[in-house]
Amino acid sequence: MSNARDVFSPPATDRGACIALIYALVAERLSAHYEHGQWMTQAQGATLAAEWLARSKRSLPLAERKHLSDLSDQLARQIAATTSRDAGLYIAHEMQESLDPRHESEIGQSIMAECERIFDSESPAA
Repeated sequence: MSNARDVFSPPATDRGACIALIYALVAERLSAHYEHGQWMTQAQGATLAAEWLARSKRSLPLAERKHLSDLSDQLARQIAATTSRDAGLYIAHEMQESLDPRHESEIGQSIMAECERIFDSESPAA
């Protein structure tokens, strides 16, 4: 799995970090789905989120990491269900590439906006 390269390197708000986490998890979920035919579990997503957060000296409670993992799962499955395999592979690749902030991607920006929407609409504080 990737390391969510620089997604968390700039100082980000807690909200921004959560949205970036959802995005990175969607990218990982789609990659695992298309490459290995498996979906990551909620626990695997929460653990991966904790590892990424730790690299940037951040942390979130387990319940919040699980919630973000669930949101990423919903979005990843929605993308997989509404696109062809070839399109899904391309989206997963573009998302992985756009984890590097130097890579500009319209697809990545579009999915980041969807991550923001799902976070704002599905978060307990919303």
